[in-house]
Amino acid sequence: MNIFRVSADILHLLSILVLLLKIHATKSCAGISLKTQELYLAVFVTRYLDLFWNFHSLYNSVFKVVYIATSSMIIWYMKRHRGVKQTYDKDHDTFRYLFLIVPCAVLALIVNGRFSLFEILWTFSIYLEAVAILPQLVLLQRTKNVDNLTGNYVFLLGLYRAFYILNWIYRYATEPHYSAWIVWLSGLVQTGLYLDFFYYYLQAWKQSKKLQLPS
Repeated sequence: MNIFRVSADILHLLSILVLLLKIHATKSCAGISLKTQELYLAVFVTRYLDLFWNFHSLYNSVFKVVYIATSSMIIWYMKRHRGVKQTYDKDHDTFRYLFLIVPCAVLALIVNGRFSLFEILWTFSIYLEAVAILPQLVLLQRTKNVDNLTGNYVFLLGLYRAFYILNWIYRYATEPHYSAWIVWLSGLVQTGLYLDFFYYYLQAWKQSKKLQLPS
């Protein structure tokens, strides 16, 4: 394990903690896409099925459990918590995520490393994670004004993907025969989706202004 992988995992965890802090402290999920959170839960459940039989390390297993548990907690807050669920902006969070799930499932059946149930589900999770942020980005685009915690959440998620690219570059340079082109291409697509948000986030940060996305 290298510093880029560890940094990426920490950034991912921080993004989730920032989101939980926003929801718990403000009792509001305004600006947060429930559809993106449900997609992320689907990503983690299908990717980490091997949690029950494939032990790599305590580090690996703990992160798998944390990702599933925290995603479930966020969804519970947004759908069940009496105070929080009333702040969910369902009128703007209307992205039809079946348009993401179905193509990713079909692609996983066609393009995968090995045609087995676990491998197909794992590949599906890679494809789905690449586009899972789209409902969130669309929601922010529609609402325009983005509060600081929501902006930080999305920014940290984007940084997590950027550091994973550095991790892949490092592994390619140091590990003989390392190749994971499905993961690489999906990761590049996912990181590319954040570029526009990064630009406006950094502009707002440099000018000490509230983040506002253009029409």
